[in-house]
Amino acid sequence: MNVLIIGNGGREHAIAWKINQSPLLDNLFCLPGNAGTESLATNLTNIDIAHHQSIIDAVQANTIDLVIIGPEQPLADGLADSLNANNVKVFGPTATGAKLEASKSFSKSFMKDSGLPTSNFDIFSDIDSALNFINKNESSITDYVIKADGLAAGKGVILPNNIDEATRAINQIMSDKIFGNAGDKLIIEKRIPGKEVSAHAFSDGKNIIPMPFVCDHKPVFDGNKGPNTGGMGCFSPPQWLSEQLQRTINQDISAKTIESLSKINIDYKGVLYPGLMIDGQDINILEYNCRFGDPETQILMSKLQSDLLEICLAAADKKLDQINIKWDQRPTVGVILASGGYPGDYDTGHKITGLADIDDDINVFFAGVKRKDNMLITSGGRVMAVVGSGNTLNEAREKTYKNVSRIKFANMHYRTDIGLI
Repeated sequence: MNVLIIGNGGREHAIAWKINQSPLLDNLFCLPGNAGTESLATNLTNIDIAHHQSIIDAVQANTIDLVIIGPEQPLADGLADSLNANNVKVFGPTATGAKLEASKSFSKSFMKDSGLPTSNFDIFSDIDSALNFINKNESSITDYVIKADGLAAGKGVILPNNIDEATRAINQIMSDKIFGNAGDKLIIEKRIPGKEVSAHAFSDGKNIIPMPFVCDHKPVFDGNKGPNTGGMGCFSPPQWLSEQLQRTINQDISAKTIESLSKINIDYKGVLYPGLMIDGQDINILEYNCRFGDPETQILMSKLQSDLLEICLAAADKKLDQINIKWDQRPTVGVILASGGYPGDYDTGHKITGLADIDDDINVFFAGVKRKDNMLITSGGRVMAVVGSGNTLNEAREKTYKNVSRIKFANMHYRTDIGLI
């Protein structure tokens, strides 16, 4: 069968790498793809990812049997709806399902109405009321989190240390529009103590199959310091997460979410990914994501031992209850190599070297990489992920960082503590 993957990041490179291993696959296409997918698939680089009819035309021209949508924006924009309307099988939720991620006000209200655990929150649609709220709570401002309502590429969350930072964040989000229309509304919620974990699950709208739990490090610097990024690395499994807590998350969070969605007529097919905060035995939902995480996908695809294409088809056909999935149980660590300055201003166009020296059991997934004059050069903030597994977490870290040290490009930045915190 012919498959099309939508997206051009490290997540999509990892998905393409895994789909390419399926005996069910005839031809693989990526739209637009990147320098990593070009060796696995046909990149369709001349089509606008936001233009649904052009994508439908490409699907029909290439006799595509299944479309896998990677990023959140095309899901929020209703690409799955457009494809479904043209009788194309899709792995990814419709726009109503994607509102779980695309609108934090919808998401938080859904959690509250469904009895799903999350922190107390207030929703603001004008800047004056938001500023009045933080001024009234100045003495306890560090107890709050400020979030843009819409999609902000993982960067729309601010944890203020004082009233000046809170005021600046609200003005930047709602007045300066640093996240565009994502800042039309704003959520201020109570901070939740504990450890953060990513809980991915495949869903066909009725059944779920949980994936391994992953811990993602979003701040740019060691020690979880500095501004949030899209993710600087992750590891799996979190060895502090007990089997009982894992069962509770799968049953009382993931399965209950899909059940609650079905009650409001949302048939959710694809990946459900709640970000959770664990404090002792207490579990709270920080946010929902409506797709594979990035860089979590790079770890999950490295651990997956089953046929991803078979799984995606089963989800699209509502047959996940007929699928068994196997995973590599060894600890796995993924480290992001980023352009210096990310998530702020950064330079691109730097030559990448050292990839020929990477060990055979290490996976490297490209994100901000393009090919120019037969060279690989940097083209984005997060450039690539280096992923390794070992019999222990320390062994996985050592293998991964040993290979990280072999890769070079100007102003390369990475965290040295992935898997330690």
